[in-house]
Amino acid sequence: MSLSIDVFVDVVCPWCWIGERRLVLALELWRARHPHVAEPTVRFLPFELNPDLPAEGIDRQAYLESKFGPGAGADMYARVLEAGKDLGLAFDFAAIRRQPNTRAAHVLLHGAIEQPRLQRAMLQAFTRAFFTQGADLGAADVLVHTAAQAGLPEAAGRAWLADPELKARTTAIEMQARTLGISGVPFFIIDRRLGVSGAQPPEELLAALEEASVRQES
Repeated sequence: MSLSIDVFVDVVCPWCWIGERRLVLALELWRARHPHVAEPTVRFLPFELNPDLPAEGIDRQAYLESKFGPGAGADMYARVLEAGKDLGLAFDFAAIRRQPNTRAAHVLLHGAIEQPRLQRAMLQAFTRAFFTQGADLGAADVLVHTAAQAGLPEAAGRAWLADPELKARTTAIEMQARTLGISGVPFFIIDRRLGVSGAQPPEELLAALEEASVRQES
C-alpha cells in the first residue's frame, strides 16, 4: 500500500510554495531509492492563514503592518528570497498590492482533491500568479482564469465556486486542522500518523517518508 501525504497549505504562504517544491525533490529522492515501490499519493488541504480578512481583501502594506508592525516589508523576505532562489522560484513581493481572502481559492483546490495532478497544477498556478504577478486571488474571475490555465475548465471552476456543499466540505477540513492543533503551514501529515511542520529540506521530508514506511510495515 502506498504512503499518503496530506499537506495543509495556503496559496498566499511563501513557505508553502517552497515546501511544495521541496516535496517534489523529496519524492524524486524517494523514487531513486525505491524504484519498485508505489509513489506516495499527495493531497493538498485547506488552511487559511488569515480567515478573518474581508472577502474583498485588504491593502497589502496595511496588512503587513497590522500583522508584523510598522515598516514591515523587504527585510522580512530575506530568508524567503534566498530559499526560493535555491529552488528557482522568483518571488516578486513588490508586485503584490492586495492581500486576498483565500477561501474561494481553497474551494477550487478542494474540488480537485480526487485529481492529484490537476490539484497540484492549480496550486502551482495560484502560488505562481500571486508571488510573481501579484494576482488578486480573492477575485472569482482571476481564480477561474488561473485555474483554467492549470487545466480546470472555466465552467467547472465557476460551478465549484457556487457549490454550497463543496464550500462546506472545504470549511470542515480546515476546522479539523485547527482542532488537531495545526496553526501554521505548510504542515505535512504522512500516512495519517506522522506530522512534519514547516518547509523542511527534501532530505528531512525523505527521512519522514522512510520512518512512516517502516511504521506501516511494522
